[in-house]
Amino acid sequence: MAWDEGLAQLMREDLAGEKVTERKMFGGLCFQLNGHMVCGIHKGGAMFRVGKPNEAEALAISGASPMMFTGKPMAGMVDFSDEATADDARRGQVMKLALGFVKALPPK
Repeated sequence: MAWDEGLAQLMREDLAGEKVTERKMFGGLCFQLNGHMVCGIHKGGAMFRVGKPNEAEALAISGASPMMFTGKPMAGMVDFSDEATADDARRGQVMKLALGFVKALPPK
């Protein structure tokens, strides 16, 4: 398993009131709402799709950093360390930003 199952369970609990689906992607586990990625777990932490409008606010949370893919930052995505993901308050802050962004998108 390439991700921490304990962190995945925390995400499941955070998303319990939402109609999310889980999908294995990129060696990790992705949580989707209406066909759009909300967040995911990977080796070393998690990632959240907060959208460009929320990116600066998300990056101001301790433990957050730009999500890098092939050496380039992915706009609207933030990476969260294991420690930050395990912290209920910080994870809650970034999850709220991610859910707010994804819920505003039209379903796929």
